[in-house]
Amino acid sequence: MTRMTNENTARPVRTVTLIGKPGCHLCDDARTVIEKVAGETGAAVEERDITQDAELHARYWEQIPVVLVDGEQHTFWRVDEKRLRTALIVP
Repeated sequence: MTRMTNENTARPVRTVTLIGKPGCHLCDDARTVIEKVAGETGAAVEERDITQDAELHARYWEQIPVVLVDGEQHTFWRVDEKRLRTALIVP
């Protein structure tokens, strides 16, 4: 798989995925942190809604919000800004 690079740093673009659902206040909190850190690091952001995906619902419904970095689970419930930033900077 070919990954895009961040023009400023020549590092591959990292992808942060927020798995949540509408009306989830913890998801809103996570989104705020993710958007801030992604903006600083140049990471791409995706959101997935467990109410629209049976597989995601079965896997994550007790843990939302869940944050993936490049497809691997990074954290759930609360997003630590410093930890996420470190994960996105270190290849």
